[in-house]
Amino acid sequence: MFSDREIQNSLLEMNAPTEDQAFLCLEAAPQEMDRFWAEGWRHFGIHFFRYRTALHDGKLFHVLPLRIDLERIALTRSQKRVLAKNRDAKALLRPTELDRDKRELFSKHSVRFSENAPNSLSDFLSPLPASVPCLNFELCVYLNDRLAGVTFLDVGARATSAVYAIFDPAEAKRSLGILMMLFSIQFSREQGYRYYYPGYAYREPFSYDYKKNFAGLEFFDWDAGWKVYVET
Repeated sequence: MFSDREIQNSLLEMNAPTEDQAFLCLEAAPQEMDRFWAEGWRHFGIHFFRYRTALHDGKLFHVLPLRIDLERIALTRSQKRVLAKNRDAKALLRPTELDRDKRELFSKHSVRFSENAPNSLSDFLSPLPASVPCLNFELCVYLNDRLAGVTFLDVGARATSAVYAIFDPAEAKRSLGILMMLFSIQFSREQGYRYYYPGYAYREPFSYDYKKNFAGLEFFDWDAGWKVYVET
């Protein structure tokens, strides 16, 4: 396991104007993962990173790391409708393993991207995804015994965090991205976790805005820490 000194020494200042930072970590204890998430860090495999801005089509966007306080969560009417129209969906939670079904689903999912299209699930998960750099579960959604969606969920001591999610674009009307968030929240609450980190959105309008529609939502202010999110 990396010590705090080793982690600090491995920090790479990648882009001073936007204060991008990154480090490598092969193994992190649950309490360490909680601390990383609380400081705005995310990871793909062993690559941990955080950044304040991003570019899309030449436009600058300001990053908002998000988390949901599970003691304050309450479903909206819209979220209840998502659950209702997916009554036939089955969810299965198990240690993450990359297999042919998930790789085929990823191939379908990736065609949705017009820019920065990912190459493979290996862009987001380590070769030992269930345990490196931390405990990770796959939450699989099945429709008529067919894999329709997967979210990869890290588990810490007091929090869980979504690393990446994929779904079949042919089932877009089912709002599977939101459904998998709801299932992740349900699991996290049942297991007694305080926070669920759904990734990030932007201050500006973007396709990630569905993440902003949850009660109990907080965002990370890069200068002042976590604050209750209020729609502006």
